[in-house]
Amino acid sequence: MAKPVRLLSAGALTLDTILRIETLPTHQGKFIATDGVQIASGMATSAACAAHRLGAEVSLWASAGDDPIGDQLIAGVEAEGVDCTYVRRVPGARSALASILVDAHGERIIVPFYDSLAQTNPEALPFADIATFDTVLVDVRWPGAATLALKAARAAGRPAILDADTAPLAVLEQLLPLASHIVASEPAVRTICGQALDLETACTDMASRTDAFVAVTGGAAGTWWFDRAVGSSRHVAAPKIKAVDTLAAGDVFHGAFAVGLAEAMPVELALRFASAAAALKCQRFGGRLGAPDRAETLAMVAATWPA
Repeated sequence: MAKPVRLLSAGALTLDTILRIETLPTHQGKFIATDGVQIASGMATSAACAAHRLGAEVSLWASAGDDPIGDQLIAGVEAEGVDCTYVRRVPGARSALASILVDAHGERIIVPFYDSLAQTNPEALPFADIATFDTVLVDVRWPGAATLALKAARAAGRPAILDADTAPLAVLEQLLPLASHIVASEPAVRTICGQALDLETACTDMASRTDAFVAVTGGAAGTWWFDRAVGSSRHVAAPKIKAVDTLAAGDVFHGAFAVGLAEAMPVELALRFASAAAALKCQRFGGRLGAPDRAETLAMVAATWPA
C-alpha cells in the first residue's frame, strides 16, 4: 500500500455549537432546536479532519487560548486522528467560539468570535522544514500564519493552497499573491472581483490577476476553474443531492482538493474528488462530522462521472 501523503492545514480552530432549526430567524425571540452538537471545528480544522478521513496524515497549525476550551478543542481534533503538535497555546487568551444555526434546507447562519490576543501573528513556523509536507493548505482566519506557511511552501516547491473565503479585502489581497493554488468561495470572489460578474467570468477575472491555479466554488452550481492551457474557465458540475447541512462543505472540499493535489491527481479529477466529498458531507447534519471516508467519496466520483 502506498504511504499516505502528508498535509499541513493552518488557520481556524473554534468550538462550534451547531443547532438545527426549521427556519432561520428573521426576528428576535426564542427558537427551539430539533438537534444540536458541539465540536472542535473552524475552516482549517474541518479541512484537516476531512483530509485525514480521506487517507492523509494531517497536522494542524492553529492558535488557541490556555483555557479549558482550548484543552477541549485539542482533545476533539486529536480524537479525529489529526496531529495537534503545532497548535499554539497563548497565555491569557480565550479560544475561539462559533454559534451556528442550520435550517431544514441545510442553509446556515454563522457567528464566530476570535480573541485578538489568540490571533496575534506568529514569529516563525513551528517546525524546521515545511518540505516534510506534501501539500500546505491555509485559510483566511489567521493571516499571519497563512503568510508564513504559503511563502515557505512555495519556496520548498510544495503546493500552497489558499482557501479564500469571506474576509476583509486587505486580508485577501495580502494572501492571494502568495498561493500557488487559490480556491475561492462565491463571497470571496464577489469581494475581489465585484458583485456583478457571474462566477465563470469571475474565475477568468481572478486568473488574470495571478499566476496561480484558480478555482471558484459555487455550491450546488458546481466549480469553475481556469485552464491556462486553453485560456478559459471550465466547469465541474456538483453531484445532485438533497442538502441537509451545508456547514463545513467548503472546508471538506478544500481538504479533499489538498489530498488530491498531494497524490498528484490531475487537477480536474482532484476537483471532482473534492466535489464528491463536499456533496456527501451536505447530506449529513453536524458540520465536519459529516465528512466522508475515501471509499464512499470514490464511489460518488464513479457514480457522478462514469468513465
